[in-house]
Amino acid sequence: MCAQSYMSGKPNKDITDALRKILADTFTLYMKTHGFHWNIEGPHFQSLHSLFEEQYNELWTATDDIAERIRSLGDYAPNSWSAMADLASLNECQQLPDADGMLQHLAEDNRKIVDVIYAGLRLAEEYGDEATVDMLIQRTQIHEKAAWMLESHLK
Repeated sequence: MCAQSYMSGKPNKDITDALRKILADTFTLYMKTHGFHWNIEGPHFQSLHSLFEEQYNELWTATDDIAERIRSLGDYAPNSWSAMADLASLNECQQLPDADGMLQHLAEDNRKIVDVIYAGLRLAEEYGDEATVDMLIQRTQIHEKAAWMLESHLK
């Protein structure tokens, strides 16, 4: 563990840099999930419309939690779409897929974001930032469950 407190100096900046990436991916996934909610069609409309709504509401709340953690650590959260897009590793969906395509996109993105979260989690562990570790463990569980639920619709 680093001798310097996680609440001061460079380790803190490392953690907030990781959190900004997580925030950007969470925001991208929120936008994609909400857009799919608006545009879902087909025989499973109602169940997928409801599932996407549940997931985008959770993601919206998460963006606030992540941004507030960044602020709690003394840094600033990105405040524009272009800043989010520059930081995000997840991609927008340029063409509207069918229902199975939507499920596949969202499941893959939930799996991908777990990798981004783990990078931040390991960094927070290294610097002894237990509050961030706790938040990121919870985020991991939420995304793994979301991916499972989405993938289950494809079977």
